[in-house]
Amino acid sequence: MKNIQLKIKQIILELVPVVVMILFIPIIQNDYVLLLVYGIMITGLFLIKYVKLDWLFFTFALIAMTASETLFVSTGVEVFKRNSLFGLMPIWLPVLWAYAFVVMRRVVKILEN
Repeated sequence: MKNIQLKIKQIILELVPVVVMILFIPIIQNDYVLLLVYGIMITGLFLIKYVKLDWLFFTFALIAMTASETLFVSTGVEVFKRNSLFGLMPIWLPVLWAYAFVVMRRVVKILEN
């Protein structure tokens, strides 16, 4: 039982930054300022806790999510009012997705142990 409680606490701690990042979206209206805030947060979070290959996974997810979101928007599946990246989507969106993927990877590792 203690092990399950510990895992739940670890998972919540991993998810909190993503929730905070999402909460910043309506508060910070300037996409470039929000991107800067995300960059500072992610760098700080990686300095506090770095799991092996986090940067590689983040970079791969950033590229993959930029390509995926570009495809979704170009086919009309998604539409954004904020379109500071390629005139299609908010510049911070792939960064948020990339960090969320890092968190998902960490959560899976927590659950596996």
